[in-house]
Amino acid sequence: MPESRSRKKPAYVPPPAKADGPKVNPRWLVPVMLGLMVLGLLWIVATYLLGAEYPIPGIGQWNLAIGFALIIAGFALTTRWH
Repeated sequence: MPESRSRKKPAYVPPPAKADGPKVNPRWLVPVMLGLMVLGLLWIVATYLLGAEYPIPGIGQWNLAIGFALIIAGFALTTRWH
């Protein structure tokens, strides 16, 4: 019975090492992130203190939703922070 030929496999070459240094945050990220969180907190506090008539009159309790949306946007920016 004939023997099958052996195949030569190429030698394993590891991928090149990354020469990149540590990632750097954009300069605008932290001020915008903190600003959105603080603005959302102040928006909610103003809504409660002023009886849901302000900061935007006429929309009532939706002012709370706007405040929470600002806070959530600030927390969403924390995912980009290195």
